[in-house]
Amino acid sequence: MSRKKIVAGNWKMNKDYQAGLELISEAVYMIKDELHKEVTTIFATPYIHLSSVHKLMNAEQHFHVAAQNCHHEKSGAYTGEVSAEMLKSVGVSYVIIGHSERREYQKEDNAMLAKKVNIALENKLIPIFCIGEKLEERESNQHFQTVQSQLEESLFHLTEEQVKTIVVAYEPVWAIGTGKTASPEQAQEMHAFIRGIIASKYSNETAESISILYGGSCNPSNAKILFSQKDIDGGLIGGASLKSRDFTDIHIAFNEL
Repeated sequence: MSRKKIVAGNWKMNKDYQAGLELISEAVYMIKDELHKEVTTIFATPYIHLSSVHKLMNAEQHFHVAAQNCHHEKSGAYTGEVSAEMLKSVGVSYVIIGHSERREYQKEDNAMLAKKVNIALENKLIPIFCIGEKLEERESNQHFQTVQSQLEESLFHLTEEQVKTIVVAYEPVWAIGTGKTASPEQAQEMHAFIRGIIASKYSNETAESISILYGGSCNPSNAKILFSQKDIDGGLIGGASLKSRDFTDIHIAFNEL
């Protein structure tokens, strides 16, 4: 089964309004010109860009906009928050849920993230669901257990049809923003484990249909070797997504596979 190949750029809290639009315009032009394989490109921008980016890319079949978060409630007195319904209304089609930085800084636990997954799906948003272990969990050989718990407690209440719509992103937390990267073998081992856990809960067919992205300091120099691994279907890109040349070069890694 051919899984969707995805490169998603997570800008985090970077780029003012004008700089963001300039980056999108450059990146879309370059990717269209240089990418020769079918790859889904997702821009996860700050909230201020979402509506304008959607309008800018509206006619581009393989380009989509994502939010970096959504609230777990439909609406209400939650000052400063943004609902899934609001995101859908401005053309957002994907939403990142469970990023390690939100787990760490906003103390979002697996139960909270399950609610976010539910509200996203109710509003026909595709969750990019992030999982991954900290350095101490890997060093104590708890990394598989951590990832399995994150999957089971936040996703495994879903029906088989619902879980097929999810994109999973594996983030070795110790490799995010550090310049460190899991070796291709380490990344493939965890991606295969994730796919196996999904298969054991649902089915091999479902597990083989789900795109699993690598999200730990993927860059132009390592993208090809990472994307060549059997169970790695693309990347959730942080810092390298803020430079149109680097983001394009990560896409181009697929040309050579």
